[in-house]
Amino acid sequence: MFTDNAQRRWVEFAQIDNVRDLGGLPVIGGGTTRFGVVYRSSTPQHLTAADMALLTGPIGLRTLIDLRNPDEVRREGYGRLTGNAAVRMVNLPVRKATDAVATPADLVPDGRHYDLVALYRELLTGSGESIVAAVRLLGDAERHSVFFHCAAGKDRTGVLAAVVLDAVGVPTEAIAADYALTGERLERIRERLDALPSYHGLPPVRTGILGVDPEVIIGFLDELRTTHGGAAEWLRTNGLSAAELVRLRAVLVAAA
Repeated sequence: MFTDNAQRRWVEFAQIDNVRDLGGLPVIGGGTTRFGVVYRSSTPQHLTAADMALLTGPIGLRTLIDLRNPDEVRREGYGRLTGNAAVRMVNLPVRKATDAVATPADLVPDGRHYDLVALYRELLTGSGESIVAAVRLLGDAERHSVFFHCAAGKDRTGVLAAVVLDAVGVPTEAIAADYALTGERLERIRERLDALPSYHGLPPVRTGILGVDPEVIIGFLDELRTTHGGAAEWLRTNGLSAAELVRLRAVLVAAA
């Protein structure tokens, strides 16, 4: 089912490289995630006037959740979204506990080999408050539609997507398939990011930090279940209430 929906889920922009709707994914026990509610994205700072019209028109963007570090935000900004009163922009950094003050070099890890499962574990550990706050916004129907993004829309965005989707009952293989879709846009993502001061020096596509292997998300979710009992239990442990979890599932999942 999730393979059949893959092309429908992509949203095409002129100058945003990695946007897809989190709708159309199967949910254990029946139903699918809703279309038109939550989108994952790469950085939107280069969006054109036509991109802006699509975001604020048919997509109905009301909330932008920015998972970048504050220093990234100051350096790179939001482009045409800056000062738009119709869109609430919220910076909720997803970062390792040791990255309270990040430099550009910290954002572009060295080497062709990089343990992404370990990175995602560290991002989760260091970002409980941000992730729970983001989930609360995703569960608030008054704030839809919602975009969440980092730079590439793969790692920090991938961690939040995996947590949210697992919490509402999307099976691991569907979450991993969604994660892997970023590989289809990786060349253009890298070209754009490598031209920016915060991310210059990225490794070749599909190596190191630019790897896109569905087994990474499978490993991350396996660890999450082994260590915490799954995303729902992790969210509860980090402050999300039972009522908020029920609301998240209600707004993100459409019955069969």
